[in-house]
Amino acid sequence: MNACRLCPRECGALRSEKSGDGYCRMGTMPSVARAALHYWEEPCISGTKGSGTVFFTGCSLQCVFCQNEQISLRREVGKYLTPKQLSEVFFHLVDQGAHNINLVSACHFAPAVAEALSYRKLPVPVVYNSSGYESIKTLHMLEGLIDIYLPDYKYDDPALSKELSNAENYVISARRAILEMARQTGPCVIDDNGLMQRGTIVRHLILPGHTKNSIAALDWLKENLPKGVLVSLMAQYLPCGRAKEMPSIDRRITEREYQKVQSHLFQLGLEGFVQDRASARKKFIPSFCLEGLESFE
Repeated sequence: MNACRLCPRECGALRSEKSGDGYCRMGTMPSVARAALHYWEEPCISGTKGSGTVFFTGCSLQCVFCQNEQISLRREVGKYLTPKQLSEVFFHLVDQGAHNINLVSACHFAPAVAEALSYRKLPVPVVYNSSGYESIKTLHMLEGLIDIYLPDYKYDDPALSKELSNAENYVISARRAILEMARQTGPCVIDDNGLMQRGTIVRHLILPGHTKNSIAALDWLKENLPKGVLVSLMAQYLPCGRAKEMPSIDRRITEREYQKVQSHLFQLGLEGFVQDRASARKKFIPSFCLEGLESFE
């Protein structure tokens, strides 16, 4: 077993196939919690038939407010798949009409995911849906296999990233990763049906009580993103996971907070998407019950 350096934590964990002593607590064999069509991404990703989302168990970031904390923090659900089986999952989603294959939080399984993508070329774009907390070395491993990057830029304040994600190096890591993703994909390409075929969309989630963080994040994106990279401003925050134990973030964002950040986005002239505040509902959180994995032992 080699010491793991896949994510910016570089914790040096020793990982067997099904166990690991690192921050993500996962082995090297992909563990998948859900593989199904998903209709609540950006319109150019979900389209009319849905995005073929594959939710991986575990996470290298583990934000205290994660809405998927059942699988990212508690790791309660997941089925182990070989790279070949993972490839079969991808093609099963294509057969269901998926506009793309959407890999959610796959960083800690990157070598196996790269192997799975190399078995057979998919007839639809591959989306890498990420917290933004990625190492350049891992992104180089994925170059040529990913068509669309969908990273977060959660924080522009190292103290806040330390408090909420125990990752003081998030800001510098995410900045480097986002620029590398944009380099790999080039500007966004959207077809005549409004579906994205290639490019990078950077997401930012507004957090309650932290509009200064949001404004600073948008400022950095405006100053540094190459032309043709889109920004998606998200308002779906719900106090999930350990956030319920933290009074400062144990609430939804207010209308005033939403309008303040949205106005700044418009003032900067950033192109992309703005999520409605009504999206902050539990019904939009996926159910993790091994859907789409029934045929794998």
